Amino acid sequence: MNTDYIKAMITAAVLMGGMPVAEAEDWPQFRGPTGQGVSSEKSVPLTWSDTDNIAWKTTVPGEGWSSPIIHGDHVFVTSTTDDGRLCHVICLDRKSGRIRWNTQVFAQEVRKKRNENSDATPTPTTDGQHVFAVFSSGRMVALDFDGTVAWTNHDVRFYGHHGLAASPVLYGDLVIMAYDGSSDGENNKVGWKIPWQQAVLLAVDKTTGKLRWRGKRGLSRLGHVTPSILSRNGTTQIVSGAGDAVQGFDPADGRRIWSVYSKGEGVTPSIVVGEGLIFSCSGFEAPTIRVIRAGGTGDVTNSHMAWEQTKGVPSLASMLYVKPYIYSVSDKGIVTCFQATTGDVVWQERIGGKHSASPIYADGRIYFLTEAEGETVVIESGPKLKILARNRVDEKCKASMAVSQGNLFIRSEHHLFCIGDL
Repeated sequence: MNTDYIKAMITAAVLMGGMPVAEAEDWPQFRGPTGQGVSSEKSVPLTWSDTDNIAWKTTVPGEGWSSPIIHGDHVFVTSTTDDGRLCHVICLDRKSGRIRWNTQVFAQEVRKKRNENSDATPTPTTDGQHVFAVFSSGRMVALDFDGTVAWTNHDVRFYGHHGLAASPVLYGDLVIMAYDGSSDGENNKVGWKIPWQQAVLLAVDKTTGKLRWRGKRGLSRLGHVTPSILSRNGTTQIVSGAGDAVQGFDPADGRRIWSVYSKGEGVTPSIVVGEGLIFSCSGFEAPTIRVIRAGGTGDVTNSHMAWEQTKGVPSLASMLYVKPYIYSVSDKGIVTCFQATTGDVVWQERIGGKHSASPIYADGRIYFLTEAEGETVVIESGPKLKILARNRVDEKCKASMAVSQGNLFIRSEHHLFCIGDL
């Protein structure tokens, strides 16, 4: 998260017209302003259908499962055409849904991925002047808000048995991206089933695209975890997870500060932070929620584990922290509410559907988006399950929802929906 940028936006919102800050909140990266899936907005839509309470519905050219991001009246998504080879960054007008521009940024080599993935799964991010995107080959690109390419970076030639699904994040003048792939050599189990040392946490200069540092994990396996920013006691760390590892890195030089062993490959849910705790999930093999106390150096597996829980572990969707609870949803539609400080199960109920998208929170409500029918199950945040609404767009949905300026944004297989009054 670019904290200076967000502070500047908040100040500008206060100075302009006396509107509440929440009315002008952008959604500049995967899972929003803080990367946690939490919005400060009020009066967010509660009910809709594929035709009712829809401000606009626009066909998105190409294919991709990146989530929409929003800055002001600009909405950005990515996609690919020509069976994943041609990479596009697309800008839509927030008020009308009209496509402002569709820039083909480069052609890439198409390599192996799971059918559940796409060649444009990483969600872009923006600092308000440029938008930064990554595609399945590992290539990065920056464009200005007119759709002109500012730079490209080809430092990483990515391969992973599952494809690439993590998203880039901004911190200060850096674009940071986790590349947790596997070997494309004779033994393709290396990096997938067999730990290796080739994973890269890459930081490039957001102005030039030039390499600033490469963070090294040590032994790990493939994963799809978007890095998080943890600021505590005057210091900031990049918290990044992969198969078998949850780690903290120094944003100044990429030095690994601490590491926790967390068995499992193919880990997808992104890290959530709150109240000095780091909430992580392991991948396949031994699914476990592991909550780590911030601080420490070196291997802190035995010294900094706050709690572990094998119930309610999500395999795809990221968790959601709304004090004093942490919520998870399994890919089979079971929601679990935990006491965040202890891991005790407060409640566990089935809401139905398969869940690839990560839930979001706004105005006291939690929004869970199912995959097959694009049904959003809205519940009240709290110690008991209370379903407030079920809303369907009747299209396949894997991308996570976005919230900005009173509207919800849902990307389906073929469309982008803007929900609510403009």
